[in-house]
Amino acid sequence: MRLSEANLSALSPHVALPGYDRAAQRVGIVHFGIGAFHRAHQAAYTDDAMAAGERDWAITGVSLRSGSIRDQMMPQDGLYTIVERSSAGSALRLIGAVTAVLVAPETPQAVIDALGSADTHIVSFTITEKGYWRRADGGLDIAAADVAHDLSGAGAPRTIYGFLAKAFVQRRANGLPGLTLLTCDNLAENGEILAGLLGDFLDRADPESASWFRMHCTCPSTMVDRIVPATTPGDRDTLTAEIGLRDEALVLTEAFRQWVIEDKFAGPRPLWENVGAQIVADVRPYEIAKLRMLNGAHSAIAYLGLRAGHDYVHQAVADSTIRPLIETLMRQEAAATLDPLADMDTNAYADALFARFSNSALPHRLIQIAMDGSQKIPQRWLQPLVINRNCGRDCSATFTALAAWLLHIRGDARPVDDPMAGELAGLWARHGLEGIVAALFGTDGVFAASWTASPQDQQALTAHLMMLAV
Repeated sequence: MRLSEANLSALSPHVALPGYDRAAQRVGIVHFGIGAFHRAHQAAYTDDAMAAGERDWAITGVSLRSGSIRDQMMPQDGLYTIVERSSAGSALRLIGAVTAVLVAPETPQAVIDALGSADTHIVSFTITEKGYWRRADGGLDIAAADVAHDLSGAGAPRTIYGFLAKAFVQRRANGLPGLTLLTCDNLAENGEILAGLLGDFLDRADPESASWFRMHCTCPSTMVDRIVPATTPGDRDTLTAEIGLRDEALVLTEAFRQWVIEDKFAGPRPLWENVGAQIVADVRPYEIAKLRMLNGAHSAIAYLGLRAGHDYVHQAVADSTIRPLIETLMRQEAAATLDPLADMDTNAYADALFARFSNSALPHRLIQIAMDGSQKIPQRWLQPLVINRNCGRDCSATFTALAAWLLHIRGDARPVDDPMAGELAGLWARHGLEGIVAALFGTDGVFAASWTASPQDQQALTAHLMMLAV
């Protein structure tokens, strides 16, 4: 029997139910990228806020590509289970915050109407780095087919920019207020990035909407943190036996969660701070610490772990050849680049991260973390590398992690899931083991805007690469 509103009487009493009347909540948030992370993170905070008395913050989710999430969730009336796993056991709760899921290519006008609704005050995003259509230098990739299509204004939108542009026209025509555009992706200063890219798009597509956007909308920066592994069919089978109903939208996660949000809203918002979020004047110290210590370590664990034959994070951090490298990268190389933060002890933070990474009750696949590396390494590794090398500090652990990534993108062992996979494979084919470092990080390299390696650093990184390639 499938999980749904009609079948809740058959649900195990061990599952905590939403603490509010779902039918009485209007939609106040439209979210692009209704994947597992959003459902475990922002939707859970919003569910808690409505249970604490907040009203009219239900979520309409939008998928820009596939209908698979809609097909998982809507036969269940948007309901799904979060299972928090730790060494102490599991805690189960039912989330009711999501009340609709739209598939943009199938019903584009419904998406535009949701964005243009008078009830909508917040539009949020977890679309991964590639969903922002940034060039390597950080600018909007206007040559990308989907962006060019949306700039033309012809047909249904394909990107967040195209949908927002049409919604802004609708809101302007109806005299509605601006929106808070809340990106929750792992990009440093993500709000500023979104504001710049969207502003560039609108300047080209609709200057009047560009002016309206800058005057009436805001793009707060955020930092998000929660480990959310991919759900397997076996996970769903196990939950079915446990709760008595089939949940195709199940999300597995850890007990830990963190959400830091810049206090820059265009209008009403839920009181997320009453349920654990942090509303702050400046997110940057928090996001940089997370990107460099947690995400940087995560990526290093993924590429080194896969190369060593591991499948999961907890296996890789237990490997005596990998753990010391991650300790050095996190506690020394990454931590050395952080500005002091009064309430952060970097060693205690590292201890907490290793405890989370070692949680075998929540297997997190390395191949999932290894996706889209070309979009992640500039923020996670290259920016701290610039700081450390300018200070004359050793970066051998970061060089080893970079070498593992370089061998990963060569694609010898497995297909490479990366938007630049074809370009990177072509560079490997042309330059080989001795020239790939210069091709990527030399003066004219693909990533030179993030880190231009000196001849000495090129030589050192090539040495790490050759040593790891043996």
